[in-house]
Amino acid sequence: MAWPGAASSRAAGGLAEQAYRAIRNAIQEGQLEAGQRVLELELCSWLKVSRTPIREAMRRLQSDGMLVHAPGGGLSVAQHDLRAVAELYDVRERLEGAAAGMSARFADATEIHMLQAMVDTHRQLPDDPKIHARENTLFHEHIYRAAHNRFLLKSLQDLHDSVVLLGRTTFAAPGRIAEAQGEHQAIVAAIARRDEAAAEELARRHVRRGYELRLAAMAEAARAGSQNRVDSSRDLLRR
Repeated sequence: MAWPGAASSRAAGGLAEQAYRAIRNAIQEGQLEAGQRVLELELCSWLKVSRTPIREAMRRLQSDGMLVHAPGGGLSVAQHDLRAVAELYDVRERLEGAAAGMSARFADATEIHMLQAMVDTHRQLPDDPKIHARENTLFHEHIYRAAHNRFLLKSLQDLHDSVVLLGRTTFAAPGRIAEAQGEHQAIVAAIARRDEAAAEELARRHVRRGYELRLAAMAEAARAGSQNRVDSSRDLLRR
């Protein structure tokens, strides 16, 4: 026997889950940028649902750390300052290195073959940063799983949610796509020959290089923002 209202509760729960995934994907894909205010009514209009599932989805995203309270009220997409970025990449370097080293020890032949195939496939992809960013996520996910450690896997998956809040992918940097492909190939080669130390060190270097590019991108964005403010002030003075 179904309780009265059970069906409607399940439907509402399903809509909340759909809304959660849609908003989360929009943040991950950069459609909702770090620091951007997230308005309940706009999300209702976009997703064609009522406020109830939107509110539930937003509560979950707050719990995930992807939405935070904005100055003046409401919510905005979380963003990281330089210190947070340094901390994020520090722990990422350690965990990614551990995952690669453990993969060299525990990955089976099928998993290694899959990683090698992914490296080969990536060289055939269009020179599009967004495509390579998505494939990069899948590539690293395979390494995490090949490490065969559920706690390391969970930690790295959680860390990924913080990485996507950094905004524009570092694959947009000139030459980064080809450079990353070479780094991936070297990591997989070390895993294939069961060289744990080399796999760990190569993975850590890979993350350190990403950090260098991230800092450069943040500095460029800061300069652009400063220039825009100067230009706006000049426009006001001319009026």
